[in-house]
Amino acid sequence: MKVTIYTDGAARGNPEGPGGYGTVLHYVDGKGTLHEREYSAGYKKTTNNRMELMAVIAGLEALTKPCEVEVISDSKYVTDAFNKHWVDGWLKKNWKNSSNQPVKNIDLWKRLLKAKEPHQVKFTWVKGHDGHPQNERCDFLATSAADGDGLLDDSIEKVV
Repeated sequence: MKVTIYTDGAARGNPEGPGGYGTVLHYVDGKGTLHEREYSAGYKKTTNNRMELMAVIAGLEALTKPCEVEVISDSKYVTDAFNKHWVDGWLKKNWKNSSNQPVKNIDLWKRLLKAKEPHQVKFTWVKGHDGHPQNERCDFLATSAADGDGLLDDSIEKVV
């Protein structure tokens, strides 16, 4: 099955303010019918990059069987990590970046890699706030979640 996952993350007072993510999944069933699912959540204290990662994770974790996936994101942090093979380098260097410093958000990168594992995933960057309908919808979901009630605790060791 082919699935398109649109994602966006947002944080107020980045870093260390409230934030949220928005994810929209599109897929066509065997009868040719387009289906859409939306996911979002808000967090009390987080960063924009963590929310960008959570948006992708939420989309991939929602899939119940192996799929051919295109993730469309306005986050260079996420898309470049795969398209420029940064993740491969981090893994080879035991989660150290090119400056030999620990990679930030390791917990979420590991979770994303696990969620990605059963799928064939392609990452595509789109310019944010440029009128792309699904990106705009994800932005709305992310910012609404960040501004909403019932914010979750981000399970990070340290927000940086």
